Amino acid sequence: MSYPARVRVVEVGPRDGLQNEKGAIPVGIKAALIERLLAAGLTTIEAGSFVSPKWVPQMADTAELLAMLPARQGVSYPVLVPNLRGLEQALATGRVEEIAVFGAASEAFSQRNINCSIDESLRRFEPVVARALEHGLRVRGYVSCVLGCPYEGEVDAAAVTRVAAALAEMGCYEISLGDTIGTGTPLKARRMVQAVAAKVPVGHLALHFHDTYGQALASILACLELGVSVVDSAVAGLGGCPYAQGATGNVATEDVVYMLHGMGIETGLDLDRLCEAGALISSALGRETASRVARARGAVGAG
Repeated sequence: MSYPARVRVVEVGPRDGLQNEKGAIPVGIKAALIERLLAAGLTTIEAGSFVSPKWVPQMADTAELLAMLPARQGVSYPVLVPNLRGLEQALATGRVEEIAVFGAASEAFSQRNINCSIDESLRRFEPVVARALEHGLRVRGYVSCVLGCPYEGEVDAAAVTRVAAALAEMGCYEISLGDTIGTGTPLKARRMVQAVAAKVPVGHLALHFHDTYGQALASILACLELGVSVVDSAVAGLGGCPYAQGATGNVATEDVVYMLHGMGIETGLDLDRLCEAGALISSALGRETASRVARARGAVGAG
């Protein structure tokens, strides 16, 4: 069995992990979290999003947060932008070098999440991606519900492939495949990636799995065997999906890194410092970490 020699871990905790938290999180705490993540060796850290504060109030301070973050060679702080207005806000900060656009493989989820059909969402993203590229930004594409939808159930891999290919054709350098509600299992994940890789080279694919049913690590492993070498994760297992009942957080960065290091796969990350970052944000949120590795090491955060 062949696995990649090195995996790039994309940390999504500060954005995807925190965006649905109900209590306001001080911007200083978010900055401290990102500083800890930098100290752990992460070079791609989703910092926030430029969406309407009416819909995602937790991300209203993204511009302020970006201004607080250190500019470092080789480090990127991607932000999610849903439309041209969001892109203009991101450009106005002068700190954004990478953005992400967010589509779905499920029609029902697309309607509930961004109030338009899949085709409408792709047409909406075209000018955003084009303008971002004109400004020299890198653009990453996300596809939600690649292994299941809370409204439609099973999602056809052909639908995932269609959206992923459309985003790649627009100019997205990487397509992150999201098991938004965490219902995927290893063979389903593997077959889905194989289908998408027929249209989008595997070197341009990333995995973004939630751990609702405890299948994320096994599913990641099954896809690493295909040559995927980019994994999205959230420190302390932060996150969830407001549109999917019972959906828990992203797979924990600590757990992913422990598995990869145990396989001899390089990440460039310090596991002890990742656990410290997870304990920091868990304490700030007033609950224990969801990372099993961090719990085993006693870095649980304050309850």
